[in-house]
Amino acid sequence: MSRTHIRRRTATATTAVTLGLALTATACGSDDGTASTGSQELKGQTVTVAGVWTGVEQKNFKKVLDAFSEKTGATTKFISTGDNVSTVVGSKIEGGNAPDVVMVPQPGVLKQFAAKGWLQPLSAKAKDEAKSNFAPVWQDYGTIDGKYYGLYFKASNKSTVWYSPDALSQAGVETPQSWDAMLKAGKTVSDSGLPAFSVAGEDGWTLTDWFENIYLSQAGPENYDKLAAHKIPWTHPSVVKALTTLSELFKDKKLVAGGGKGALRTTFPESVEQVFGNDPKAGMVYEGDFVGATISGDLKKKVGVDAKFFPFPAVGDGKKPVVGGGDAATVLKAGKQRKAGMKLVEFLATPEAAEIWAGAGGFLSPNKSVKPEAYQDDVTRKTAKSLIEAGNSVRFDMSDQAPAAFGGTQGAGEWKLLQDFLRDPSDPKGTARKLEAAAAKAYKG
Repeated sequence: MSRTHIRRRTATATTAVTLGLALTATACGSDDGTASTGSQELKGQTVTVAGVWTGVEQKNFKKVLDAFSEKTGATTKFISTGDNVSTVVGSKIEGGNAPDVVMVPQPGVLKQFAAKGWLQPLSAKAKDEAKSNFAPVWQDYGTIDGKYYGLYFKASNKSTVWYSPDALSQAGVETPQSWDAMLKAGKTVSDSGLPAFSVAGEDGWTLTDWFENIYLSQAGPENYDKLAAHKIPWTHPSVVKALTTLSELFKDKKLVAGGGKGALRTTFPESVEQVFGNDPKAGMVYEGDFVGATISGDLKKKVGVDAKFFPFPAVGDGKKPVVGGGDAATVLKAGKQRKAGMKLVEFLATPEAAEIWAGAGGFLSPNKSVKPEAYQDDVTRKTAKSLIEAGNSVRFDMSDQAPAAFGGTQGAGEWKLLQDFLRDPSDPKGTARKLEAAAAKAYKG
């Protein structure tokens, strides 16, 4: 199972609680999204959309679909695929009932769909909207072999370090701007009586995110792209250097709550609770913007007051990294309403569509034309601003780009090897050799 899907399931469950208050009776719309106003150019046509979203995320996306219906007269239908998008979509294509539009959550899956010949290249209008509204890097992630297949509608910012204001205040430290300053601040927090970081080592995907942020900042975007495509080996000096930097955190029991052994027994939700629960066991936790949903949903704390974040700091002479993720809108060749589906993707490329979900909460857009005031709160505006300001230097989660056998399987590949490294971070070169062996096998497959 891919770590994006594990994370998505976690985020969806917590976001459902957080965002429930944001929904109103008038905004939910019908299941069909039947239109009553607008141009009616697509009246009588039903556009079927498939994606991983459930619960409140699905309801909020239906608000976007309802707006499309009002503009065009089309009826919309949403199908939740659950975690295994590829299998569900493949079976529907074989059964002759393919959806028209699929929201694809990973670049690797997008490449798979394109390789199988399932995708229709997006229209000139969609491309023009993307050129106007999105940094080129987001267009590149949607392009396979020179053809633009995927419009990134929803994004995440995975370069946020969340902290307890009380913990940092009591230790007398400011939010750090560099990796070295963060470790120094962490030791000061620890000296004041509270371990610095809660690390979710039981969920291997969180460890890949730690590595990716360090690597992007320290080695730079070009090396990041090469490593993501396995054009340089995991034994490359830049990888060993990043692992050595990561070991500075992992080997210090003052910095990691419970040490490596304790971290390996800590899940992602537990790592957030250790910082923001009623019995704090650490002052900080690193993970993406979706941490906020767990804080305000499950833990009933106020984001922006009880919990704040700072951007993942620069490492060495590098820049502050921004690692992102997202869902790309694609049009299937096998869909019965391809033209109407393409109209929907063209709509999703506009700031108008993104601002609808932004207003409902639990959403970030890579669309730089979205008004900041469209977001519900200052914290979300800050994470969105960081994502947009990163421009072309933002990079998609590396393990989500890798074959699942290496970058997305519990107990195997990168997940397991980084868990082993958390347990014993004394041999970065040895870990790099093991990572390369696993990557070489997975990429050949």
